[in-house]
Amino acid sequence: MNKIISDAAVDAYLSRIGVTRPAVPDLAALRELHLRHLHAVPFENLSIHLGEEVVLDPAALVAKVTGGRGGFCYELNGAFAALLDALGYRVTLLAARVMGPEGLFGPPFDHLALRVHAADSAEPWLVDVGFGRNSHYPLRFDERGEQADPAGPFRLAETADGDLDLLRAGDVQYRLERRPRELADFEGGCWWHRTSPKSLFTKAVICSRLTATGRVTLSDRTLVTTGATGRQELPLAEQEILPAFREHFGIELERIPQASGPVPAEG
Repeated sequence: MNKIISDAAVDAYLSRIGVTRPAVPDLAALRELHLRHLHAVPFENLSIHLGEEVVLDPAALVAKVTGGRGGFCYELNGAFAALLDALGYRVTLLAARVMGPEGLFGPPFDHLALRVHAADSAEPWLVDVGFGRNSHYPLRFDERGEQADPAGPFRLAETADGDLDLLRAGDVQYRLERRPRELADFEGGCWWHRTSPKSLFTKAVICSRLTATGRVTLSDRTLVTTGATGRQELPLAEQEILPAFREHFGIELERIPQASGPVPAEG
């Protein structure tokens, strides 16, 4: 990617996720950036239900993050790619197809993930801050054995056609292509996910982020928290929804996103 975001935008982004600018683009900094991003920037599809445009342009995506919002995979990983590139990492965009609840893969360009090279590591890393309950830290891209992570054991497995399946605790999460892509390649997939009645993201409002003890999610009118004490669900009254976005996600909204239907998977 070309470095098209300003130093001021980089500083604002790092401030949003609570990280100081790394002296060198090494693996330790990449791990910290990855984890802090998951804690600070929510996975959310609010734009779909607020009638907002989703613009797949690096500067626009970064501005959305620095403006206090999150996004879904194209937005989060697109913005993070721009940040990493500006910090000196070598970043490649990759397309993936997400495994659905029926046991079938989604359409091409269903998901955007990143292959990243750090200055002090000869091997590439799989970086993904846009897939809900995914790994907390980057995964070794060329490793085929099990990789330990706080979110569970992960593994990358070769497929017959040369792709890679990402598995979490033995379950396939998505199938990853290895061909380098450009952000514009994902325009069709992004349009489908935000407009099609078959898309899970048009059917329900979702806003979710990692916490120090688990996860907090606002799913339509229900606040779901998971942590050391287990899972708790709290139905919210109409007047409690906007304050919940503010308190749990730092998102200031003027009106409540409206949707109905089953809760989508986070990816």
